Amino acid sequence: MKILYFDCFAGAAGDMILGALLDAGVPFDELKRALGSLAVEGWDVSVDRVVKTGVTATKFRVHEHEPGAPVHKHHHLKHIFAAIDRSALSAAGKAKAIRMFTRLAEAEAAIHGTTMEKVHLHEVGALDSIIDIVGSVFALEWFNADKIVVSPINVGGGMVKVAHGVFPVPAPATVALLKGAPVYSSGIQSELLTPTGALILTEYATEFGAVPHMTIDRVGYGAGDRELKETPNVVRVLVGTSSVASVSQAPGPKSQAAGHRVVVLECEIDDMNPQIFGALMDRLYAAGALEVFYVSVQMKKNRPGTLMTIVAAPDQREALTEIVFRESTTIGVRHQELSRVCLDREMVAVETPAGPVRFKVARRDGRVFNAQPEFDDLAKLSQERGIPIKDLQALAHKAWLDR
Repeated sequence: MKILYFDCFAGAAGDMILGALLDAGVPFDELKRALGSLAVEGWDVSVDRVVKTGVTATKFRVHEHEPGAPVHKHHHLKHIFAAIDRSALSAAGKAKAIRMFTRLAEAEAAIHGTTMEKVHLHEVGALDSIIDIVGSVFALEWFNADKIVVSPINVGGGMVKVAHGVFPVPAPATVALLKGAPVYSSGIQSELLTPTGALILTEYATEFGAVPHMTIDRVGYGAGDRELKETPNVVRVLVGTSSVASVSQAPGPKSQAAGHRVVVLECEIDDMNPQIFGALMDRLYAAGALEVFYVSVQMKKNRPGTLMTIVAAPDQREALTEIVFRESTTIGVRHQELSRVCLDREMVAVETPAGPVRFKVARRDGRVFNAQPEFDDLAKLSQERGIPIKDLQALAHKAWLDR
């Protein structure tokens, strides 16, 4: 399993993240071609090596074509979506990029008390932010990691001047994007985490925490713009592998249609506190289980019980069996290896009258067998628009058929 670990001891910004990924191996020429497919004029990009408080890092830069033409020219959200649609990103990458810009626009709209359509897109529409976000989507797709872990993020401190005035660090837009992420301040009086950095990290993190169990293959350092006295203004990415399978993300581009082997573990339990089942399931998924489910059964002596079934990669059998014995009251676990065939899956963004909705599309040999709207997207739109989920589901299916 491939793992990326983002070490954010000096915060993060979009250009820092992209610089770190380039430093860790993403080919610059391929990135530049992908960015060129946006067909947005007036810019160019470059990379160079810089030293930040003793650490050599890659600095990713966005330049204007004409002197005096601002790189921070703003673009409307619909123009950004159109540029993403014509880009060379994969369908899943386009859906991810559209979702990220939607999150940015929602954060700005909520802060300034307006709608997404009317919000003045400062951070959202700046050209360098567009390039940083789309570039990061491309770079992270290039790595095709099974798991992305992000450290607690150093946000900095003090005050920052933005278009609407002077605000405390982290800025309001950054805070709005950080829900669920662990943050801290080391006391440095500077804005270390930007909204773009917060957006990328929270969108891609499968979990937050310390460095996971992994073998490090490569390290990348991405430089920021600041010169800090005691801490290098860089974000570090560790690229490595682990023997633990990931269940946090849907299967990637590798086809599962040809079939593969899985192990199925089963046992019945009739003497355990029901509250423990939830914690047991969490531990099994964290250890690499592909599926865990419970079924009510009637056992000997006419006692109600629970049948636990675990599906996993064959090389995970011993580790998962150990967890079952340690965390539950069972005294026996049976197992068998089976063949499993899965449809190829990808996420496709579809525009509906109520907003963008991601569809999970399942194919075999190029034929679409199933397309279902992502429920989380429907629930979010329902809360925002005040439209029942069942009506949004119907709108989404119609948009899919009419696309």
